Amino acid sequence: QVQLAESGGGLVQPGGSLRLSCVASKLAMKRYAMAWWRQAPGKEREAIACASSVDGATFHANSVKGRFTSSRDNAKNAVYLQMNSLKPEDTDLYYCAAGEMLYCDSDYTPTTADFGSWGQGTQVTVTS
Repeated sequence: QVQLAESGGGLVQPGGSLRLSCVASKLAMKRYAMAWWRQAPGKEREAIACASSVDGATFHANSVKGRFTSSRDNAKNAVYLQMNSLKPEDTDLYYCAAGEMLYCDSDYTPTTADFGSWGQGTQVTVTS
């Protein structure tokens, strides 16, 4: 059974930075696109970023473009989300997800149905 474990969340002031990590086990990462989603209580889950397993293609939501960057290291079975210039509205529970044989580039339209494996989430709180 695929397991995804997020880490790196925490409390940060507006304008600060955090780097989230997600380590996958029992998963051949070269077959999977790896994505970051976030969700606040009572709201729908929102796709933030996705990194394809081939050719370096990525998707980033308009709300985070220029501030967040997703990257992956297949050798370490890990995916990362570098978050800069954080805003209070970025406060959410952030999830890592894996989508088998999925290709996500700038034209990708995210849907939760594309991702069969999810982590438990890591909380990010941006407040002064």
